[in-house]
Formats: sequence, structure tokens, C-alpha cells
Amino acid sequence: MSTTLSFPGDEKGLEDLLATPSPGLVADLAGLEGDLVLLGAGGKMGPSLARLARRALDAAGRADVTVHAVSRWSDRAAADALAAENIRPVAFDLMAGDPADLPDAGNVVFMVGAKFGSAGRPDHAWAVNAALPDRIARRYAAARISAFSTGNVYPLVPTASAGSVESDPVGPVGEYAMSCLGRERVFTHHAHEHGLRLALIRLNYAVDLRYGVLADLATAVRAGSPVDVTTGHVNVVWQGYANEVALRSLAHAAREPFTLNLTGPETASVRRLAALLATEFGTEAAYAGTESGTALLSDASRCHALFGYPAVPLRTLVGWQAEWLRRGLPLSGKPTKFQVRDGRF
Repeated sequence: MSTTLSFPGDEKGLEDLLATPSPGLVADLAGLEGDLVLLGAGGKMGPSLARLARRALDAAGRADVTVHAVSRWSDRAAADALAAENIRPVAFDLMAGDPADLPDAGNVVFMVGAKFGSAGRPDHAWAVNAALPDRIARRYAAARISAFSTGNVYPLVPTASAGSVESDPVGPVGEYAMSCLGRERVFTHHAHEHGLRLALIRLNYAVDLRYGVLADLATAVRAGSPVDVTTGHVNVVWQGYANEVALRSLAHAAREPFTLNLTGPETASVRRLAALLATEFGTEAAYAGTESGTALLSDASRCHALFGYPAVPLRTLVGWQAEWLRRGLPLSGKPTKFQVRDGRF
């Protein structure tokens, strides 16, 4: 395994690494005004983001700031684990509950979204992705909100390009992507009309070893299954970096929304990633399809200029992903479906 950083070893080591704040994050959160609410904190990224925020605040001497982790918390063990680290789990159904019952806070990270199954239930996708933001924006009109969006709001672009930049025209493909653009538009309306301070984070695709594009590819390669290379190029980014950028973007939230592409610096070849993983496993990759001339790609150079490059580079992530599977460590069982080109998830 070729890595320049130490493999995290197991889930505990991975969680500790994901929750290790950079000096820049500690400095930014030192000036936080008010408590922090994380909406959708029970999802794939939520628990690690909550831990990262808590540890950064503690390092900054801000024990006075409460981190509220809001989710239905059907997994009570996950909620209890956060509580043991001085994070306040809040059991709340965002779609059914009264937003007035949510904790007061000066800062909100909005992580709620509906993607998979949206082709069969587009009404649900629109309710979660576009209608819910209106309720949240009204509840937290005086706060700073960092809202996760997606690179899917852009159209497919030529693979020879560096990817879409924030000022490019949007062109969502499919109901999921359209509903995510709806999320952005609703939050932006509240920023323009009611003074909400907003950051929009267009993410694709986070990697944390239990899930992500690399986990999808590594699983296929190790099983000897053909890797579909029709969508032949992709962006990925270390989840710890993605969490950090979402938190640091609170300081940039403004009435004219701060919009940021969030991904890694590379346009990665799917064929090349599969070949590297095959080398890690001592096998050969099998392929299906032919590379298209377009893909969903984002240029995150603005993000990197503001916040630096991810601490864990792509080649290291490839080695770690292979080692994770070799050790039989757990996967989330939630594929990214990054190969989808028609927007039907």
C-alpha cells in the first residue's frame, strides 16, 4: 500500500482522523457568535462533522458554544456516542415537527437531502430538497446558514475542461438535481428578501472509506466485476476536508450568497482509479463501456485558494480504500451511483 499518511486502522481511528481540526478551522470557529445547529446530523457526514466542530470549538476555548445535532436519531447508539463527546443530540423530525421547537442558534449547517429513490418519488425529493429550506430559512432568519448543495446543479461538461465554476450557468439533469437547485433558490430568496446570511456548498463526491466513489470502485474491482467507464471521469474529496469547509464557510455566509464548489483538485480517470485499485489487490481490472466525452465535473480552485488543499490526497485515499477492504472493515452499503448520466437516482 502506497500512502504518505498513516492508515487510520479501524472505524475509531477513521472517526478520530475525520474529527481532527486544522489550525484554520480552530481560528475561524473561535469567533463564532451563538450556538451551532447541525440539521440532518444523523446522515453519512453528520456525526463526523459534529465531532469536528466540537473539537475545534474546544481547541479554540469556546466551551460556551453548544453543538446541537438534529436528526430523527432512529439509531440511539449513534446519538449516545455524540452525547458522550459533549454534543447535544436533538431528536426531531424536520419534515413533521414545528421548526419553532428547534434550538436557537446563530449558526446552522443544513445537511438534509433526498436523493436515492427520487426517480420514483420526485414529489418527496422536492418536499425535502426545496420546500423544507423555506421552513428552515424562516426559523433561522437571523442566523448564518451553510447549506450543502451538490455539483449536480451543473450540466455534464466536456472531460477536457477543468469542470464547472461557480459563475457558470446551471443546468440540472433530472428531478433530483432540479430539486437541489430549488433548495438553492429558496435559500437565496430568503437571503435577498429577508437578510439571511448564506453559504451554498456544491459538493461532489465525499470519500470516507466506508462509502464513496472509491469504495464503489474498490468493491467492484476486488469482486472481479466490470467497472463501467461510460462516465469516465469524476471528482472526489476527503470527507474530513468537506466537513471542515462547510464549517469554515459560515464565516463567509452573506446576504449575497457565498457559493462554493467543494471537491478535490483532480479530474480523476475512472479507468485509472480502477487500475490503481487492481494493483493494490494484486489483480487486473475489468471494464465495460466506452468513455463518454462528458461528465459531472466541478472546478474547486476557489475553495482551495481560500481553505488550502485536502490534507489527504487522492493517491493516499486509493491505498487506504484498498486496505480498508483487505481488513474487512465495514462499508455503509450506500453506493454513490456516480455513473448515472440521466439524473434518475
